Amino acid sequence: MGSKLHCSLILALAFIISFFPSHSEARNKAADQDACNPVDLRSLADVKAGIKVDTSGRLSKWSGNGCCNWEGIVCSNATGRVTEIRLPGLITTEDSIFQSEMNGFLSPSITSLSSLQVLDLGGLISIGGIIPPLIGFRLPDLQKIYLFGNRLTGSLPDSIGKLSKLQELQLHENSLSGSLPPSIGNLESLNQLLLYSNEFFGPVPDSITKLRNLVDLDLHGNSLSGKIPGKIGELQGLKLLDLSNNHLTGEIPVSITDLRSISVLYLDTNDLQGEIPFPSSCGGQMSSLGFLRLSNNNLTGRLPPNFGCLVSLQRAALDNNKLHGPIPSSLGNLSALSELYLGSNRLSGKLPCSLGQLSRLIMLNISHNKIKGQLPQECMSSLHNLQTLDLSFNRLNLTSFPRWIAQMPSLSRILLAGCGIQGEIPQFLYSTPSPIQELDLSANNLTGILPGWLGKLTSLYSLNLSRNSIVSNIPDTVINLQSLGVLDLHSNLMTGSVEKVFEIGSSFLEDGTLKHIDLSDNQFTGGIESLGLGSQASVNHLNLSRNYLERSLPNSVGRLMSLQVLDLSHNNLSYELPESLGNVISLEKLKLQRNKFTGKIPGGFLNLKSLDELDLSDNLLVGKIPDGKPLSQFPRSSYSRNAGLCGKPLDPCTNS
Repeated sequence: MGSKLHCSLILALAFIISFFPSHSEARNKAADQDACNPVDLRSLADVKAGIKVDTSGRLSKWSGNGCCNWEGIVCSNATGRVTEIRLPGLITTEDSIFQSEMNGFLSPSITSLSSLQVLDLGGLISIGGIIPPLIGFRLPDLQKIYLFGNRLTGSLPDSIGKLSKLQELQLHENSLSGSLPPSIGNLESLNQLLLYSNEFFGPVPDSITKLRNLVDLDLHGNSLSGKIPGKIGELQGLKLLDLSNNHLTGEIPVSITDLRSISVLYLDTNDLQGEIPFPSSCGGQMSSLGFLRLSNNNLTGRLPPNFGCLVSLQRAALDNNKLHGPIPSSLGNLSALSELYLGSNRLSGKLPCSLGQLSRLIMLNISHNKIKGQLPQECMSSLHNLQTLDLSFNRLNLTSFPRWIAQMPSLSRILLAGCGIQGEIPQFLYSTPSPIQELDLSANNLTGILPGWLGKLTSLYSLNLSRNSIVSNIPDTVINLQSLGVLDLHSNLMTGSVEKVFEIGSSFLEDGTLKHIDLSDNQFTGGIESLGLGSQASVNHLNLSRNYLERSLPNSVGRLMSLQVLDLSHNNLSYELPESLGNVISLEKLKLQRNKFTGKIPGGFLNLKSLDELDLSDNLLVGKIPDGKPLSQFPRSSYSRNAGLCGKPLDPCTNS
């Protein structure tokens, strides 16, 4: 009995052991499970071979046959086939964000990954090549394509319309071209279509209106033409529509009022015409619209009287069109509005008092219109959050600067150019509740002096007092404007030296903050010797023309290495041109005509390869013009009335 029991136990144990593989068998089976499908393995090897540089080092770890364990690769547990490639350019960890780059091309072998659902090579900067023409036939399971932010060229293949499961297509920020294939309308599962910042041309396909699941449609920054599809309003789930910066024509379709979910609508910078068709009523049309841009078109007609029914609107840009008529009082109902741009239209009438109800408004630009009458002080003074007010170039004829504007608690950018303001610069601007950052009182009738207290506006970045009748020296206190980036005093009656401008320091930038200086058309006589000596070495635009500046142009001008425009024409400058000017290789425009410069044109001027405008006429220059570009490519008029000059493009020099 005992021997039979012993025998039975041995047999049972043997039977159980037979169900468990040996260690070597288990190891081999695990290896088989990790190994790639041979077709997928070859395809991934080709993908890796197409990439010459990988700053993330991820592809260097792609070795062996176990591709399902490779970084960025996901396989199906059921089939072992590759289903996802996730190698985004932006790598995020708990501690940091790293922007990686891959340099190479997109291998067409990627279409052999027949079970692929996600392809993410987005934002890798330098992947070139084309989108494989057969992508729609070979990869039927694709749901997400992220190839944005690379250097892809070629067209969007017609076969893309075969990807019936595709949900997201992000190809923006490449160099793709050609027309958009009508087959794109077959992507019935698509909810995101981002093709912006490419070179696509031709019409927006009407078939795009079949994409009823679309939430985001962004085609901006291409060369698309023709009309906006008339049935665009059938995209009921659309939240973002951006067709800006193209060449679209025709009218805005009336059906656009049917976009009930729309939150962002950008149609700016096209050639659109006709009237703004929305909202046609206050029955909840486009009730979620928060951001609207229609700027830079040829829109006509009046602002819709129901415009104030867009109750969610936060930013509205309608500037640079041909809109006319009054500003509707219904705008006062836009309680969420923070920015309103109506500049460069033909709007007329008075500013409606209802604007004072826009308690969240921080930016109001109604410049370059035909607005007239008194400003509604009792209404507008309640705009406690307003930071920027631009009423320039209307028909307001303010006569004097309204004190109540200077008392608005948050106002820091005041632009009242061409408003008929007379008298001296008002002293109450020195003590505004919010420090002034931008002040534009140009093209008015200001008189008197440039007051010394201007130097106490230490937050000032832009000061424009041009085209007035200010009679003054530049006060010494100007050197305290350490945040100043733009100084425009042209076309006044100012005298003395320009020296103090070049002594303006900066507490946080070694080369100073000044970028744009225009002191032209005044009566300055001195200070040219300070050019390039002060701390303001980052100036890119300098205009001192039409003054009475004398003496020589100093060698220190060569320190202004960021200079793109230098205009010293119509002065009394003399002596030889400094050789150091040839070091300013960023120069694009150099105007030195109508002076008394002598000697030869320095050979270093041949280094000015970016120069596309040159005028040295009406001086006393002699000798041969240095031979070569860019000097030889300018017209004869650039050198005319210098009796001693010769050589191309002028007449050849003679031996005598």
